[in-house]
Amino acid sequence: MPYLVFFLFLLAIIYIPQLWVASVLKKYHRMQEENFPGTGAELARHLLDKIGLPAVSVEITEQGDHYDPISKSVRLTKDKFEGKTLTSITVAAHEVGHAMQDGLGQPMFRFRTQMAKFTVVAQRLGSFLLFVSPFLGLISRAPSATLVTVIAAFLVMGSGLLVHFVTLPVELDASFNKALPLLKTGYLEESQYRPAERILKAAALTYFAGALAGLLNFWRWFQVLRR
Repeated sequence: MPYLVFFLFLLAIIYIPQLWVASVLKKYHRMQEENFPGTGAELARHLLDKIGLPAVSVEITEQGDHYDPISKSVRLTKDKFEGKTLTSITVAAHEVGHAMQDGLGQPMFRFRTQMAKFTVVAQRLGSFLLFVSPFLGLISRAPSATLVTVIAAFLVMGSGLLVHFVTLPVELDASFNKALPLLKTGYLEESQYRPAERILKAAALTYFAGALAGLLNFWRWFQVLRR
């Protein structure tokens, strides 16, 4: 019974924030704002040039809004790329914030980038170990096969969980130390400051919810292993 209560509690703190995030982003993405002369893509290009990052490109994507530190590209989904809503403008500025982190060589951003690369390799290795561990158990009939399974599961789930927790402070910095100060230098009206803050909090909360979801999966796997 305590496990069930804990499980339901985790589900609530994971999915309720996700619903709130979707609601906030949708609310400020419905109407065109009259005081925005350009789209999210145009603002991103303007800001990048303004802060001395003309080599960073602005591209449209279907894979979610993000900054790619390898290709040096700010990528926005079609609705943000072409939109003139508060959500479009704020999200574009947030991704420019990541480009600023990269341009400044901030240690936490670099660490997060390296962790993301490590995670790709770790998850591939972990998936391979999970595939071969049953065969190792059949062949060797030794406890070492269980150890391989534990290591594999950590590589698959634990590495992703670590990236989520490392990502959160990087996202908060891009939002509130980079994007928001930029937007307040004449790009937003004062009445839009609070809604922009809500959008940026919602964006950061998605990573927090992702970390909690990863923690839940890891806990469920650990319970299965104990049996």
